[in-house]
Amino acid sequence: MTSLLDAPPTSRPRTVARLALGAALAYAGVSHLTFAREEFSAQVPGWFPVDDDPVVVVSGIVEIGLGTALLAWARGRVPVGWVVAAFFVAIFPGNIAQYVEGNDGFGLDTDTKRLVRLFFQPLLVVWALWATAAWRDRPRR
Repeated sequence: MTSLLDAPPTSRPRTVARLALGAALAYAGVSHLTFAREEFSAQVPGWFPVDDDPVVVVSGIVEIGLGTALLAWARGRVPVGWVVAAFFVAIFPGNIAQYVEGNDGFGLDTDTKRLVRLFFQPLLVVWALWATAAWRDRPRR
């Protein structure tokens, strides 16, 4: 029996994980543009040189695009996996700022909850890389 770590790039577990991540990203992107706009504004760092609303809108559009790519572009899974992982790294300062600045959002209304959330961001990076087999199938020199 093949372990999850050794699973082929298009195995059922990887495919389900890729589709689930794609759906979650697309949903989050739509929520940026609609009902959760204010909550996402809480994650824009106070030091960021752009107003909150355009940042939330652009990041929502990016998330919809990334989610759609994960859902529809199985052949491009490796570059998409790297871009999604990089996106999760790029937005991490917003999560740190939410903790440092003590901004409430998405039920994260205590320092403990905001701190615990920080530990989930690396899991999203791993999820993106594993679900797309991007790390496994990366170009090697």
